[in-house]
Amino acid sequence: MTSTGSQTAAHLAAHDKDAGQILTLEVGAMAHGGHCVARYDGRVVFVRHAIPGEIVNAAVTAGGDDARFWRADTVSVVRPSEFRRSHQWKLADSIRAHASGRFPVGGAEFGHITLEHQRRLKAQVFRDTMTRIGKLNVEAAVVGITEDEPTGLHWRTRNAFSVTSTGRLAMNVHRSATVVPVRNIPLGVRQLDALQLWDIDFTGAARVEVATPAHGEEVLVVVFPLEAVAANKKQLEQHIAQWRKRMIHLPSKVSVVVGLRGKQFGPLEMVRLRGRTWLTEVVETQGFGTHTFRVSGDGFWQVHRDAPSTLVEAVMDALDPQPSQVIADLYAGAGLFSKFLAESVGNDGVVLSVEASPGASRDARKNLHDQKQAYVINGLTDRIIGSWLQRPKAAMANGGLDGRRVDAVVLDPPRAGAGRATITRIHQLAAEKIVYVSCDPASFARDTKWLVEHGWEIEDSTIYDLFPDTYHMETVTTFRPSATLRQSRDLG
Repeated sequence: MTSTGSQTAAHLAAHDKDAGQILTLEVGAMAHGGHCVARYDGRVVFVRHAIPGEIVNAAVTAGGDDARFWRADTVSVVRPSEFRRSHQWKLADSIRAHASGRFPVGGAEFGHITLEHQRRLKAQVFRDTMTRIGKLNVEAAVVGITEDEPTGLHWRTRNAFSVTSTGRLAMNVHRSATVVPVRNIPLGVRQLDALQLWDIDFTGAARVEVATPAHGEEVLVVVFPLEAVAANKKQLEQHIAQWRKRMIHLPSKVSVVVGLRGKQFGPLEMVRLRGRTWLTEVVETQGFGTHTFRVSGDGFWQVHRDAPSTLVEAVMDALDPQPSQVIADLYAGAGLFSKFLAESVGNDGVVLSVEASPGASRDARKNLHDQKQAYVINGLTDRIIGSWLQRPKAAMANGGLDGRRVDAVVLDPPRAGAGRATITRIHQLAAEKIVYVSCDPASFARDTKWLVEHGWEIEDSTIYDLFPDTYHMETVTTFRPSATLRQSRDLG
């Protein structure tokens, strides 16, 4: 469904009687999630597409007398910030979108802010979140990627699309099922737009995911059918035949697969339309060598084209792995950190690469097959660590430690964070260092609070701006045992 003026009105009316009301607001600080905090008649209003210090006119998108807070989109600016610029993506520009009778697509909430000020705001959000949730005062510098364009465009190598009822690729409106057809993705690497997937009819699909690695011309397109289509074998076969025919003219290095999920298919079954079900990622670092990785269609990989090398360098510098050490790489995915760590600890060391996703673990086994000191362990992180703690002398092949202690831990959990149980078990490993890679300041702050309660201290924390023009950020933080924790270990 495309957005029109009438659909916008219907969308608003579906929320409550206050939706659509225009408020004049002086907006305050930026909060986690991409919105500024304002107040109207004593009520908190989360305003998107604004900048702290501005006065804006904002349309209420979610309200109601019983709501704890309201949400609103900026529709015009009364007093602009000196850091406001013209948004580079028409469909994501709230002001132009509302003037056209529709809502902006999500995914570029900071596109109206100069890049340097985006980074200042991210540092402020991180600091405020750590104070509010983590109960800690943490200062962290924001590091940008030097190869990024000054406007923050053309960095995304992974993009997920909805599909309209007419089969065209689309993006969702923020917090809505409403979709808007797209014909370009300014944040995506240039290779994505060059494919012209916008001209292909994906009727019968619910979602399309496109992976365009930063190197070469290799591309992987994964088409996920509508549930009704996947459940009907005849319909599914017809649509697969149609998709195969419609994509025959794509460049030869474009692989296309159909991803099937459900009771009859299991976690994910991939049907090849052309090419293969995985692609290659090359990670070249400064000082730690170059490695090649296989990543399947359902596998996790960092979105920014330079994020893998940036994070590997940050983690390796923070961990400073030494020969013969035992290092636990938790939420290891396809083995990005594990590969570099295994090389550093050498044949007498051990890297325990733990991942819950069966597909990612399969990729990790392929990627680490020549590193005999690396052990790929598939399972939930807290359960795996629990088994190590209960059976420390279990055979290494079964996921134990063979009597050796873990020297250091690196974890890169999903957006929800590790959680109290896993943090407690990581603490119980009694490592000398923990390096935490996080993509969400709120969950990181919660996990940090629990680590501090266990006696850990932050040694260093750095924010990496791996998501320009969005509110997202990545942090790499090093924890060390406090003097009190070290003393208790010695006494124990």
